[in-house]
Amino acid sequence: MPARSKRLPIRTAASAVVLACLAALHVPATAARPLPEGPARSAHSDHPADLAAHPAAYSAEQSDHAAGSQIAKHEGAHPVDAAQLQVDGPTVPGIDVSSYQGDVDWPKWWNEGRRFAYVKATEGTGYQNPYYNQQYTGSFDVGMVRGAYHFALPDRSDGATQANYFVDHGGGWSADGRTLPGALDVEYNPYSDDKCYGLAPEAVVAWIRQFSETYQARTGRWPMIYTSTSWWDMCTGSLGDFTGTNPVWVARYADSIGQLPHRWAAHAIWQHSSTPIDQNLFNGTMDDLVALARG
Repeated sequence: MPARSKRLPIRTAASAVVLACLAALHVPATAARPLPEGPARSAHSDHPADLAAHPAAYSAEQSDHAAGSQIAKHEGAHPVDAAQLQVDGPTVPGIDVSSYQGDVDWPKWWNEGRRFAYVKATEGTGYQNPYYNQQYTGSFDVGMVRGAYHFALPDRSDGATQANYFVDHGGGWSADGRTLPGALDVEYNPYSDDKCYGLAPEAVVAWIRQFSETYQARTGRWPMIYTSTSWWDMCTGSLGDFTGTNPVWVARYADSIGQLPHRWAAHAIWQHSSTPIDQNLFNGTMDDLVALARG
């Protein structure tokens, strides 16, 4: 069985973010390709091979990309009974949503024990979730701690441009104890068979670092990074080190979280299932979750 993630107290991790930003590889960002942009297709619908060449052939409502849909497509999604999940210590259940879910029945999920949510806000620099307000405000109104996420398209524009677009369209942060830091969803390319967007590992690392540093400069918080271990280690080449700044949210649809992406010794969130909606476990107590939200 793959090595399991160690548990680190959230407060310790938060202190490390402030006091121990580790040295990491800095490489100039690669120039963005002049490709058209639009919302990626969901795993719930067919994905035409020529989507990048014909972005007008689909609509946002039909094609919104949910977190992890490409991970499930490439790595598989094996439903596991929640009682069979291998975890150490306390966890807090949550969900994440995109426009694929439309108007979400937040009281239902609250009554089923979900206490936090991530909501898709943006993708690239040309897409905003049309259900964002209902989802982001609705989760807050029922009592959840919630945050926003951005789906990265590293071959379309640079990291700074996409971070600014995210912050300007719902991806900000406030120190109210109910708002999680924004998350960067970086995973398999949904528009091409080139899983790493045609970028070398050094360029992928540089793009993520530029997004992260721009988001921190705009909000005062380092973004959560959402990814899978397989994609991360393949497309970054196990270069760079984000462990001293960015919490990691790992997608793995199995009974254990398995090996973490390069350098991380502890995870913040584990996305363990994509049915009937993306299911997540925060690695800690409710107090720890609130502490992360407060920064």
